[in-house]
Amino acid sequence: MADVAHPQGHSVTVMTRADCPACETAERDVERVCGELGVPFTVADVDTDPEWRAEYGDRVPVILVDDAEHDYWSVDETRLRAALGG
Repeated sequence: MADVAHPQGHSVTVMTRADCPACETAERDVERVCGELGVPFTVADVDTDPEWRAEYGDRVPVILVDDAEHDYWSVDETRLRAALGG
């Protein structure tokens, strides 16, 4: 997983899978929050890696902040903003 580090050291990854409506919503939410705060994010499909599928597969979408699990199933925008310093 190649996160792009923010100048302040933050990175956000949305662990997702194809044909997942909750994942699409989470991606839009993360894109909006990260866009407002100037924090880059990446999206990774859990089904492309057996370890990711085993770790996150039953809880997607999973939001990682600085490579640590932050949220799953949905995005808590207030909590995400706080974690990113916004």
